Amino acid sequence: AAAERLGLVVARVGAYSPHAVAEHAVAMLLCLNRKLHRAYARVREGNFSLDGLTGFDLCERTVGVLGTGQIGRVFARIMQGFGCRVLAADPFPDPTLGLTYVGCDELYGACDVLSLHLPLTPATTHLIDAGAIAAMKPGVVLLNTSRGGLVDTTALIAGLKSGQVGAAGLDVYEREAGLFFADRSEEGIQDDELARLLTFPNVLITGHQAFLTETALRNIAETTLENVSRVARGEPPVNPVTASQAHPPRV
Repeated sequence: AAAERLGLVVARVGAYSPHAVAEHAVAMLLCLNRKLHRAYARVREGNFSLDGLTGFDLCERTVGVLGTGQIGRVFARIMQGFGCRVLAADPFPDPTLGLTYVGCDELYGACDVLSLHLPLTPATTHLIDAGAIAAMKPGVVLLNTSRGGLVDTTALIAGLKSGQVGAAGLDVYEREAGLFFADRSEEGIQDDELARLLTFPNVLITGHQAFLTETALRNIAETTLENVSRVARGEPPVNPVTASQAHPPRV
């Protein structure tokens, strides 16, 4: 709103690579399911034991997609390629996708894997809370490559401790600002809940890198330059942002 009062144009980069984020979510799922992170560490130490490394076939498992925007629909298609039964929930279902849409409660109770692909708004903050986790299928694999604030970390830790959550793949964290995108190896992790998450062998955390592919970086740069060029020519940018878009109403 302040920018509009000053006559400034605000622009953003939209969907620079839905495939990059969706594929990262799939990579985290495969790693957690087949215990690749644990096997890698073992083998490097000369330990070829298979104890504790049993996973499950993804084929014919039920995968839930919470949010079927550009990233969610790519993730759904990949899971269908694995032979999974895919269920979806979204405030605005898209019938052209050929997905089976259900309510959140049914989604939680039916899914072996639940992947989050939602924006963070007042309505979606801590959508995955203690109640949602309690409603999920025991042993669910939870994936979040969207926004950290979608998940109540305290509730997630409790779910991991009880076994209600079988594994969690997180590329985002609700208090990642001031932590991610920097080397913290010398100072240690000062956030107690993040430090606790890192102690679980069935939790895989990456530092908000799901977008990080050559294709995505190129698209980000090209869109940014195009936005600047259009404004310099007196034209509207490719992806303008208005005050109403920046502060969406609660739904």
